[in-house]
Amino acid sequence: MPLALLALAVSAFGIGTTEFVMMGLLPNVAGDLDTSVPTAGYLVSAYAIGVVVGAPLLTALGSRIPRKRMLVLLMALFTVGNLASALAPNFGLLIAGRVLAGLPHGAFFGVGAVVASRLVSEDRRARAVATMFLGLTIANIVGVPVATLLGQNLGWRATFLVVSAIGVVAMAALARLVPQVSHEQHGGLRQELGALRDRQVILGLLTAVFGFAGVFAVYSYLASMMTEVTGFGESTVTLVLALFGIGMTLGALVAGPLTDRALRPTLYGSLAALAVTLVAFDFTVHVKWAALVSVVVLGAVGFMTTTPLQMLVMNKAQHAPTLASASNHSAFNLANAGGAWLGGVAIAAGWGWTSPTLVGAVLAVIGLAIALIAGRTDRAPAGGSRVVASSESMPQMSEVR
Repeated sequence: MPLALLALAVSAFGIGTTEFVMMGLLPNVAGDLDTSVPTAGYLVSAYAIGVVVGAPLLTALGSRIPRKRMLVLLMALFTVGNLASALAPNFGLLIAGRVLAGLPHGAFFGVGAVVASRLVSEDRRARAVATMFLGLTIANIVGVPVATLLGQNLGWRATFLVVSAIGVVAMAALARLVPQVSHEQHGGLRQELGALRDRQVILGLLTAVFGFAGVFAVYSYLASMMTEVTGFGESTVTLVLALFGIGMTLGALVAGPLTDRALRPTLYGSLAALAVTLVAFDFTVHVKWAALVSVVVLGAVGFMTTTPLQMLVMNKAQHAPTLASASNHSAFNLANAGGAWLGGVAIAAGWGWTSPTLVGAVLAVIGLAIALIAGRTDRAPAGGSRVVASSESMPQMSEVR
């Protein structure tokens, strides 16, 4: 494994930790800044807004910047955003800090996925992208629980100071380990925007919005389901979320090799498995051991969709993949927000705590339908995760000395 992938994974670990840790720190932040927990919940939305806006905006602004330098700059912005969050004297400035920390998220993963795919041979590109994503999944197993515990005992500001330190380490690793891509080989903003008009890229983004929304329709209310329906105590919620993270990691490990072998079948299979798992979860959530198994499976099949979707948009935007790759993360965050909202609507309508599972299943089926339509109308070969048309079109990378 190229060491550059380790640098990308460390960066992803920091990003994943700061993205999800706020959910566990809401009571601490609310108490410290004299606001309510529901109001403090806007901090989760603020980060998501930063991701949705920042992914296409920063990628477009940085279209002429060499990719290695762009990665370091994005991680620097991430670090500043978390430091600003740690030092925020009031709730309004903390909101601003969260937006700032979220801005580089999508752009980093977009640029990072392109770089990762070009660090290895063509038949291992999906595995390289999945390796970068492992940092995000491991953050849910280790980073988020540890950071939450740290914030609960030393104060929430300590959490963001630690994440800022991770950002500094990631910057150093990126500067030292990631190979260079010459500035002249970038396609420019016009070419990147043109790639977004490709019908297959649009369908891929729509698949991400609907398919992955099925995951967050349930994940957003997983803690409540475990306590209100399954009968676990609140102290068990951290374990449940860690199991979900373990499932995500397993999904990433499996998705890489499968996507390298057959991209679209992997996408179809993961979306279909997600729909089936969500329907089954409506029944298994009532039995403790079955609920825990289902949480792991849900994390696995849910995250198995991310690698083929990432490779698909990079494949179809082959000569200018960076903006499309980053926009895919905007799509994932729209899925997060939309899935959580629809799941909440179902609960508020009186359909019960388990109703988000069926809402999620419907969303997964819609995502699968879009993916099948895209596959049927695609005239290009879809068997592999090819990102570029030929070796001549692939930027040449030189190792840092």
